[in-house]
Amino acid sequence: MTASKTDIANAQAQAHEWPLWEVFVRPKAGLDHKHCGSLHAADSKMALQLAREVYTRRQEGVSVWIVRSDQIVASDPADKAMLFDPMEDKVYRHPTFYELPPEVGHM
Repeated sequence: MTASKTDIANAQAQAHEWPLWEVFVRPKAGLDHKHCGSLHAADSKMALQLAREVYTRRQEGVSVWIVRSDQIVASDPADKAMLFDPMEDKVYRHPTFYELPPEVGHM
């Protein structure tokens, strides 16, 4: 069964009205979630299902996070000096003065 041009146009119009979701996948237990991409979905349940189908088809992940793009708050790159430069002179904040035991694993 093939879709008519009207059906395709309606589906595309609906997709543009759906919110954008960001997808994060954890490849293995103990590792961080990594941003994989974005997708449009009507709600969180649909976004999670689509994320699973699109980004973990070959069992690449053990956990999936989805976040509506409009809910993400990010710093402005223009504010880099104000936000991050003051930390450079506080070397005690960098974990370079001790060795991690092998039992810790991925950190």
